[in-house]
Amino acid sequence: MAQTIEKTGDKTGFKPKSIVKKLLAVIPERSRTVLEARFGLGQNPERVTLESIGKRYQITRERVRQIENHALMSLKKSPDFKEADAAFQELERIIDSLGGIVCEDDLLNFITKDKSMQNHIYFLLVLGDPFKYRKEDDEAERCWYVDQELADKIEGALKSLYKGISDEDLIPEGEMIDRFLKELQTINDKYRNSEVLKRWLSISKNIGKNPLGEWGHSASPNVKTKGVRDYAYLAVKKHGSPLHFREVAKLIEKMFNRAAHVATTHNELIKDDRFVLVGRGMYALKEWGYTSGVVRDVVREVLRKEGPLTKEGIIEKVLKERHVKPGTIVVNLQNQKYFKRSKDGTFSVVK
Repeated sequence: MAQTIEKTGDKTGFKPKSIVKKLLAVIPERSRTVLEARFGLGQNPERVTLESIGKRYQITRERVRQIENHALMSLKKSPDFKEADAAFQELERIIDSLGGIVCEDDLLNFITKDKSMQNHIYFLLVLGDPFKYRKEDDEAERCWYVDQELADKIEGALKSLYKGISDEDLIPEGEMIDRFLKELQTINDKYRNSEVLKRWLSISKNIGKNPLGEWGHSASPNVKTKGVRDYAYLAVKKHGSPLHFREVAKLIEKMFNRAAHVATTHNELIKDDRFVLVGRGMYALKEWGYTSGVVRDVVREVLRKEGPLTKEGIIEKVLKERHVKPGTIVVNLQNQKYFKRSKDGTFSVVK
């Protein structure tokens, strides 16, 4: 029979499975079986729930929890526990190299992509005295750290950063990192690099990054893209000027490698109040200052703001708002229900 040779963790110098196997050998069989099932340490890497283990042994889930906790405490008191010190120190070094506090998934994926190996690393994190974790909640992902003061600083900075961002804000990554650094003025210089800062930002569930690498509120449609209209918004915003709906569809496919049917794209642009129709099939973003409505509405808004204007003056200003022919504007000015012409040749709004 061929012998399986265990590899070291991809980013570690120790063999997680060998260490865990040696530790588990010192506890009773049922305790060992419970830990293997709970942490996915056996042949099946799937972690088993308290309920499932309880049904197997015909005991309550609370009793399973007691067995698990007692087994972990027994391992910490065993002589073999001290022999794992080198592994704990190596894991502590890795956490520090990743920023001192890191999301659990990021940490495990950094060390190895092997699911079974990840389970053994996770077990050592739970068992090791240096390691503390922050529970996942509505504000943050589950993460691991060794320095409580550092963890508190990062959490406070993330909350402060979030409060300073509005729902509509989309912030380039470089600017976002600069803002974050201002919240972390007392942080150790060794952590002042973009990779660590982006890793810290990923801890927050309230702050996120869209497919264009811009940061903002994670719940905002500008960040959490759910469909064609959100991709259309990002595409037009990135383009920076009005686009025909056919061009918007092409841009979505080019920028995001996502199928966008022309008709679907047009329908979404019509329904989304972030867009303004500025010409035949041409759409702009309302945030750019474009006035909603038909050409007549734009002319009225121009005259309300500017006061009486000549025909040429009106055409000049309306063409900044709408991609239409000058003749279309002139036709609208002839509607005496809405506009009147004075003796000096200027036009104003009928009250």
